Amino acid sequence: VKIGWDSHQAVEKAPDSLVREGDGPDGNYPMRSRFEKMIREAQISITSAIEEIDGKAKFQEDSWIRANGGGGMSRVLKDGAVWEKAGVNLSVVYGSMPQEALAAATERGVDRAKGMAPGERVPFFACGLSCVMHPRNPHCPTMHFNYRYFETDGGVWWFGGGTDITPSYLNLDDMKHFHGTYKEVCDRHDPEFYPKFKAWADRYFMIPHRNETRGLGGIFFDDLNDRDPELLYQFAKDAVNSVVPAYGPICEAHKDDPFTEKEKQWQQMRRGRYVEFNLVYDRGTVFGLKTGGRIESILMSLPETARWEYNHHPEPGSPEAEILDAFKHAREWV
Repeated sequence: VKIGWDSHQAVEKAPDSLVREGDGPDGNYPMRSRFEKMIREAQISITSAIEEIDGKAKFQEDSWIRANGGGGMSRVLKDGAVWEKAGVNLSVVYGSMPQEALAAATERGVDRAKGMAPGERVPFFACGLSCVMHPRNPHCPTMHFNYRYFETDGGVWWFGGGTDITPSYLNLDDMKHFHGTYKEVCDRHDPEFYPKFKAWADRYFMIPHRNETRGLGGIFFDDLNDRDPELLYQFAKDAVNSVVPAYGPICEAHKDDPFTEKEKQWQQMRRGRYVEFNLVYDRGTVFGLKTGGRIESILMSLPETARWEYNHHPEPGSPEAEILDAFKHAREWV
């Protein structure tokens, strides 16, 4: 089934499960259901914790379904005391994608399309939870995460995801806390995970036309299917449930920090870099646009405001120059 921009039907409340056995390509139906249940619970727990920290705004939920199966729930918070905009989106998608969308969805996408006839579409199932949070205070970082499970025709499956942080100003204690939390998560499952996935995040979030990263990384992994899927499910569950412990204390510590107009402008310029990466390079954005995804959910990641200044260079020795160096030269934080 080819899904399209107009294939989403708004509903007052999503069904108890968006996964239906028999829909989509043959595959691991129990894992599909368990992954959806796990990320539904994570969506509720994360949005509840963020509302408590914000103290003002509440998440509003939109739900939708598709006739051919699947659907989603978007939770968005706007005009909060701490966050200008925060969104946590859950989606379950059945359909078929063009081969270029498969290439966008995974590191080995091109290889997986080998042997297919030109123009032939790839049946797939995808289930994921994604989030971006843009705070008001320039000393509170933006945070993003995405955890997903994919299956395509022929029994091919993989997990992907990660959590990353994008500060406007460098605070070493914050970076040690954030990266340290995810190192502990990784070490509980495989001591090779953190160095591998931290380096992967540094590569993935590079903005080539700027020769700098979007932020200061975290962990990122994709196309992960090198062991029992149960082990990878448990890792993804641990990682998504560590979002609030990794990020929440940082925002609580800095949400009331004083800041200047100059610092706010610098935050807006860094948001401009965020927009550039998401619209040009981000794998999830490209995949959603190529498969007819729900546009409001796809573009939820963008900040409400951003800034581009012509040929801007921070003053040498300034805090802005300090963090720009960290964007240009990857560092170890723990």
